[in-house]
Amino acid sequence: MRFKLIVTVLLLLAAGNVFGHPEDELCVPGQDGMDPALCAALAEMNSAEGDLNQTEMPILDAQGNERSFLSTAGLYIKIGIGHILPDGADHILFVLAIFLASVRLKALVLQISAFTVAHTATLGLAASGVISPASSIVEPLIAFTIAFVAIENLVFKDMTKWRPLVVFGFGLIHGLGFAGFFGELGLPPGQFWSALIGFNVGVEIGQLSVILVAAILGLLLRRWLQDPDGQLRYRTWVARPGSLLISLTGLWWGVTRLLT
Repeated sequence: MRFKLIVTVLLLLAAGNVFGHPEDELCVPGQDGMDPALCAALAEMNSAEGDLNQTEMPILDAQGNERSFLSTAGLYIKIGIGHILPDGADHILFVLAIFLASVRLKALVLQISAFTVAHTATLGLAASGVISPASSIVEPLIAFTIAFVAIENLVFKDMTKWRPLVVFGFGLIHGLGFAGFFGELGLPPGQFWSALIGFNVGVEIGQLSVILVAAILGLLLRRWLQDPDGQLRYRTWVARPGSLLISLTGLWWGVTRLLT
């Protein structure tokens, strides 16, 4: 019982921020490498006093020169990582739901690959203006995708044959969420592709970091529970209660986002 309580508390801490998209922690006074112009823009965006327009605001380095392709990509790698760790609670919970259903490495790799390909595609399409879905639709859908995957973990003991396709479809929706945040930065001309590539790389680094930490903890828990296959005690005391908590969180987020 004590172990189950510990697992529940850890997942609650991971849930953290309800909407998972705050921008106010991206710029820290005195932090090296962050653009003053971009920080000012993010501060303006966070004040909710109107739409951000950066079309005439160049992204400059510390010396006041316009950033190179690699410099801009490096900056947005940091922003992409920060969008997941620690700010992307919804995306973290989705990845954790995938992880809890994957007791075998092959199943985990297959699902994460499908998710990555899907959200990369829609991030590029939405950020470049090919598609432009409303955030009022995307954000509730993201929450319900979390709930769906977690509930599926409760219903099926092993990964279903259709799970990679489901994850791919849901990855398309999550990519639209990434694009919504990325688009709010209002990049000036000439910086789009370097920023997009950097941001996507940062998102992947953040996502893989979550999986790595979860994999290490999962391995330790399986050993402690003397359940190397993860089908008995691990499923009973970790996977099922964790999936239950994630599903309830996703449903709550979905309903509250629909009502706001």
